[in-house]
Amino acid sequence: MTSLTSVAPSPVSNAQPAMVVDDVVKRFGRGPEIVTAVDHVSFNVAQGEFVSVIGPSGCGKSTLFNIIGGLLGEYEGSVMIGNDRISAPHPAVGMVFQEESTFPWRNVIDNVAFPLELRGVAKSERMDRAHHFIDMVGLANFEKNYPAQLSGGMKQRVSIARTLVSEPKILLMDEPFAALDEQTRLLLGDKITQIQQQLHQTTLLITHNLTEAVQLSDRIVVMTYRPGRVKRIVNIDLPRPRTSDVVGSDAFGHYVAEIWNDLREEASRGMADSESAANRRGSHG
Repeated sequence: MTSLTSVAPSPVSNAQPAMVVDDVVKRFGRGPEIVTAVDHVSFNVAQGEFVSVIGPSGCGKSTLFNIIGGLLGEYEGSVMIGNDRISAPHPAVGMVFQEESTFPWRNVIDNVAFPLELRGVAKSERMDRAHHFIDMVGLANFEKNYPAQLSGGMKQRVSIARTLVSEPKILLMDEPFAALDEQTRLLLGDKITQIQQQLHQTTLLITHNLTEAVQLSDRIVVMTYRPGRVKRIVNIDLPRPRTSDVVGSDAFGHYVAEIWNDLREEASRGMADSESAANRRGSHG
């Protein structure tokens, strides 16, 4: 069995951690029904680094995302941003979710400007900032369109621009491309990489897609099946930008195969666990 690794150094040179996840444990339920979703997980994310967390279904990826985002406050260990232990949403953290989250009654520019409107930013300033990030995500000339007039990939770009308009220091993304076809995922991945490099944005991505993780990341945190632990942290030593030539290279394929070898064992455990649970339900039916 592959040995568990808690922390691997970041390849981002001369960068202090923007976020430190230290010995995090999260359990649900009580007594005999207690389930450990995240079990003594530790890693850090350097300033300007792109880290992906990948693992099989049931490994606690989304639970970890919710802890880091401050949506789950009761956990053991710590998630530190600067001197702050995260127990509630933090102003330095912006979040993009899997579910489509645009407001259908607002056009693109009003969707993107909404967080600034809530903060009382003057209309001229919020429109200028919204235009800037709409351009950045590649939606110039779509400012007056409504979500019903946009494709799924375009709606996610609106969600990303709406998060970036508040200029968070750390961007968290939970399976943001899961509902998109493979071609759109790759193209949107290119756009995310461009934005991340342009803004020097510290980014943590939760995903189950191996190609996506290798395409986007400086490092990949590979999780075990429940209870979710860090199985290995992989440095991705590929040139940027990650063009189609890089994505189609032998080196890229080697990383995908290497990570799949780690995940296959964990996914098999998850499948066996699901089949066992189904058999137990059947025997009591």
